[in-house]
Amino acid sequence: MRVLGLLRAATAGAALSLIAFAALAADYPAPREGDWTVKDFTFHTGEVLPELRLHYTTVGDPKGEPVVVLHGTTGSAASMLTPGFAGELFGPGQPLDAAKHYIIIPDAIGHGKSSKPSDGLKTKFPRYNYDDMAEAQYRLLKEHLGLKRVRLIIGNSMGGMHAWILGVKHPEFMDALVPMASQPSEMGSRNWMMRRLLIETIRRDPTYADGEYTTQPSSLRVANVFFALATSGGTLALQKQGPTGAQADKLVDARLAAPFNADANDYIYQWESSRGYNPSAGLEAIEAAVLAINSADDERNPPETGIMEREMRRLKSGRLYLIPPSTETTGHGTTGFAKFYKQQLQEFLQSAPKRAM
Repeated sequence: MRVLGLLRAATAGAALSLIAFAALAADYPAPREGDWTVKDFTFHTGEVLPELRLHYTTVGDPKGEPVVVLHGTTGSAASMLTPGFAGELFGPGQPLDAAKHYIIIPDAIGHGKSSKPSDGLKTKFPRYNYDDMAEAQYRLLKEHLGLKRVRLIIGNSMGGMHAWILGVKHPEFMDALVPMASQPSEMGSRNWMMRRLLIETIRRDPTYADGEYTTQPSSLRVANVFFALATSGGTLALQKQGPTGAQADKLVDARLAAPFNADANDYIYQWESSRGYNPSAGLEAIEAAVLAINSADDERNPPETGIMEREMRRLKSGRLYLIPPSTETTGHGTTGFAKFYKQQLQEFLQSAPKRAM
């Protein structure tokens, strides 16, 4: 099935422009943005999009060692260019020093400035999944940027799951793999149950109107805050922030009042794309050295299941670093703050072999 082109016109080619991140005071080169349009991109459903726009951001000189950074659900490259992540990793002497590395941060399908339902197709946009998203990122790196191999792929949450997929499907493409806040196992249990309920809450809102709404459904904001507090934040951290009913109410009120500009169709697609994620069967194919980083208080990937220990044993070269819980960690959100693991990442990169091109 071919999807008729109702998307905004995309800028083809490799033209790059400076990003204005006014709030970001960072000691690394200014980020640059680019776009690439893929013609007739075929999704796992068999649907074909005549033009798929893939947006990306780069930091550093293209002659540097290539490093790929993959963002989480509802995020974009901008969500990785924060003081807590880029500010801890991209500066002089830091693990991903942009003076030595060429850092590429794609906006995944359905996110940021890449093609998404709100561009015009709404619910006629192809039903993409994580395999589609990872393959589009791979093609951007190979076909558009001309990279034969990258030194590292590091991803957070959804980006961590994309990293697992890329390690399985394109094992020759990276020296090192750092999937964070993720597991290389089937999307299920509480993680999927909560995602399913998040989606259903919005879909069942009468004002959603099967995706043909004229104003954003009011359930979208409430569902987002509910999901975030239920599946991210950290038990000890939330206890510290809201130990009494009044303080807890104040926290919820602040979350509900915070700026929130999501589109309901985009939002549903973003969360639903995780349905069917399961790279487990191919883990033995991974050739890269792997450092998996999770937080011990991660609500979506609880370590007590034993899943990570079981799956890590199947890798040729892999280890798990589990960030200890504290009032400073934020559960599933912990890995957004590189201070908790930058030393482990630095040591890992120093020991990970560099394979010949």
